[in-house]
Amino acid sequence: MTNPGVDIDIAARISRSPLSDVLKRVGHAADELGVEVYAVGGVVRDLVLGRSTSDLDFVTVGAGSGIKLAEEVAKKFDAKPASVYPKFGTAAVRVGADKAGLGTGDDFLLEFVAARKESYRSDSRKPLVEDGTLEDDQRRRDFTINAMALSLNAERYGEHLDPFDGMGDLQRRIIRTPLDPADTFADDPLRMVRAARFAAQLDFRIDDKAFAAMRHNAERVRILSQERITDEIEKIMCCDEPSRGFIILEATGILELTFPELVELKGVEAIHGRRHKDNFFHTLQVLDNLVELTDDRPCEDTYWLRWAALLHDIGKPATKRYSPSTGWTFHSHEERGARMISRLFRRLKLPTDDRMRYVRKLIRLHHRPVALVDDHVTDSAVRRLLFDAGEDIDDLMTLVRADITSKNPRRVRRYLNAFDSVQEKMLEVEEKDRLRNFQPPVDGNEIMEVLGLPPSRVIGDLKEAVREAILDGIIPNEHDAAFDYMMEIKDDILAQAEEGKRRR
Repeated sequence: MTNPGVDIDIAARISRSPLSDVLKRVGHAADELGVEVYAVGGVVRDLVLGRSTSDLDFVTVGAGSGIKLAEEVAKKFDAKPASVYPKFGTAAVRVGADKAGLGTGDDFLLEFVAARKESYRSDSRKPLVEDGTLEDDQRRRDFTINAMALSLNAERYGEHLDPFDGMGDLQRRIIRTPLDPADTFADDPLRMVRAARFAAQLDFRIDDKAFAAMRHNAERVRILSQERITDEIEKIMCCDEPSRGFIILEATGILELTFPELVELKGVEAIHGRRHKDNFFHTLQVLDNLVELTDDRPCEDTYWLRWAALLHDIGKPATKRYSPSTGWTFHSHEERGARMISRLFRRLKLPTDDRMRYVRKLIRLHHRPVALVDDHVTDSAVRRLLFDAGEDIDDLMTLVRADITSKNPRRVRRYLNAFDSVQEKMLEVEEKDRLRNFQPPVDGNEIMEVLGLPPSRVIGDLKEAVREAILDGIIPNEHDAAFDYMMEIKDDILAQAEEGKRRR
């Protein structure tokens, strides 16, 4: 079924798109092989919406035709040989932007598959696949806006096949499934998480019937691998308003099954009329605030800072207490939250390297700048924060600014002005003491050489004593002053070490 009412618009968008040459060359390769080929899914949707994309999906008709076309396209683009997955009847070709005629930019990933139809068992996320028609392939798609196809063969180039009115749903800004949503989501539960992701990415609404089916089928997400779920969460994190995706997942019961630590933040408790804020919605507002504050930077540059925003209060449920004198408190929630990060990252299949340690550090430190708002704060306190935050101090200050979620404009201005003052103090101290990326001016090798000591705990004690003296303002952050101080205290440190040995 074609949709002739929008063919002219589609053709115009193709001709204006940077992808035009890529699509024509794929169609030409298909014609040479006598293969019927269509651009499908996200590339068609994004052409209509005027969004850029570097992942292009193609469907061919006929067993094995997808792999055959991928191999031919790789030759046409002088690209590396196609990556072939015969078990699934798919192949992929990565094409550099220069070879696609676009000069510089990201590589393009062209994925090819022969049209197929799928069926699922209730206890498995892996479909039973068999050859099918283009219509079969469109029926198995997740949403109507992803079920549109464009013919790329010369005879029908640009013909728009839209059997489920995906174009109408794009215009209505709605997420709807081609078939009954209960069947669509039961077949592949990841589609429910993808619905939330597309709603957040495109600023669309989920169709009422689809939303109800998500709630009814939420338990099906238990059969999904964590990697697939996390991949969708990561895409939600890169949206302009990530809160939309998380709110949908929470409202359908999916978030409780996939990310319970966030759901535990939800709710407001009151005792004697004294309430605390809903930390779930506060957290999502902080995340949105941070995205807005960093909107001049691509998501990949702020991605782990976004995770720090999402998880900054994750320790609050475990530390919530009520006192008649002070009301609700969450003392040391930042430390509790930081200790949760390693286990949480492992469960979510996120990297447990420096990126995890960065998130953990920002969570641990995110309340420290608040303490510096006091006019009487000492330079020592400022030095210690600069030392502990190191090169991440600017990201930390962005996070604490995003953490202001008051609805009172006067209060927001007061907090922002206070943080401006804190940053001024930091600049003054940093300029004076050169503490950004601080390294002790006297290192362990020099101490061992001067004092004739082997590697031992006492070397660390001496370095720590020098560092503390600098942070407390006793000595400047200079080599000669640090060396003189080390020589002055060495006898006391060595004596303490000997006393410790005797006691043991």
